[in-house]
Amino acid sequence: MMGLASDGGLMVPQSIPDVSDKCASWKRLSYEALAFEVMRPFISDLPESVLKNIIEKSYSTFEDPLIAPVRSLDNLHVLELFHGPTLAFKDIALQFLGNLFDFVLEKTNSNLNILGATSGDTGGAAIAGIKGKKRINIFVLYPEGKTSRLQERQMTTIIEDNVHNICLNGSFDDCQSLMKSVFSDLSFRKKYNLGAVNSVNWVRILAQIVYYFHAWNQLDCPSNFDVAVPTGNFGNIFAGYVAKQMGLPIRHLILATNSNDILARFFNSGDYSRTDVNFSESPAMDIQVASNFERYLFYQLDKSSTKVSQVMEDFKVTGTVSLKSSWSEQDRTFLAGAASDMETINTIRYFHDQYNYLIDPHTAVGISVAQRIHQKDLPLLCLSTAHPAKFDRAMKAALPNEIVQHPILSRLEGLPERKHSMEVDENSVKSYIVSRAI
Repeated sequence: MMGLASDGGLMVPQSIPDVSDKCASWKRLSYEALAFEVMRPFISDLPESVLKNIIEKSYSTFEDPLIAPVRSLDNLHVLELFHGPTLAFKDIALQFLGNLFDFVLEKTNSNLNILGATSGDTGGAAIAGIKGKKRINIFVLYPEGKTSRLQERQMTTIIEDNVHNICLNGSFDDCQSLMKSVFSDLSFRKKYNLGAVNSVNWVRILAQIVYYFHAWNQLDCPSNFDVAVPTGNFGNIFAGYVAKQMGLPIRHLILATNSNDILARFFNSGDYSRTDVNFSESPAMDIQVASNFERYLFYQLDKSSTKVSQVMEDFKVTGTVSLKSSWSEQDRTFLAGAASDMETINTIRYFHDQYNYLIDPHTAVGISVAQRIHQKDLPLLCLSTAHPAKFDRAMKAALPNEIVQHPILSRLEGLPERKHSMEVDENSVKSYIVSRAI
């Protein structure tokens, strides 16, 4: 429920369970049954029947019975994570998180004010999981003009009384930094009972671990496989890292960024330094400060909160940290690369022409990087993070003669919208929250 810890850091589990001896027995399980088995070792404060009911309720809203089906295109396997109510992979975690919040708040007879920041899909998915819930208000910060228009409309056309969209004149990094700053004001946070839905919330990561096991099952449980993940905030790929630590036989996690390549630079050279945000055709990855990266550092820095705190404080002050000497050998789990907008557009076009298969620009970034650096001796799984219809500009650039639509998005046409525009100013955001908090 806290999201961020009291010192401003991120929660991690006390330990990561080893389930390697159980994976094979999970092969025939439904997504919902598998989710229960994967999540249960991390959860000690919910009855099994309650956890099962929350899982069943959360995934009843998905349009594909497999929840996250794998599509095989020759030697490339694509894990489609966009069959939820907002057509983005964030639905898989945020439908679950919204229902979990609802259960806890009813049980404790309390209310929650959620503050989140989005570079595109988190906002819409969070709102879809929270809208209309009587004990929760949600405030979403997003950067003016930096999401796709359809992503924005998935937020702003939801005009329930408990939904508040705050459009800031800045970048996603500005939104995320402001969110963290508000959470760091402990008296304000406590007084207004703030909670988080961003991937800083551990439950987000927990729910995302499940689909790595689910994909492995669909690939018929190979002895090893590689996974390519387009990432900006390091949450999606960190879930894969935890799955590997749990015993899932992932050889390499292929980290793919766009021109905002701070994570790719780190895994290739040890250099973690912030630069200006580049705005690209894959806008959800236009990020320079990856929140979940500090969770990874915790495991690389001897599980020392003190060391992590020092590194993050140095980064906050200087914008750069060199970590080459922080551990004896760089983690060989990760391969990393970046894709340009041109490579992204060309990849969308190639998969349409070759396979009559549509991919969104973020998925294209992942596939483009993977095809460049994947060692072809093992199966390659690429995570597909959103439906391509959400990114009309990129799709038109790649496929000018194709009309890429989805009925969920088409129904947004002409609906009234509501948003509140502000400068990047903490006091203004706090005042707005105060005026509407429950």
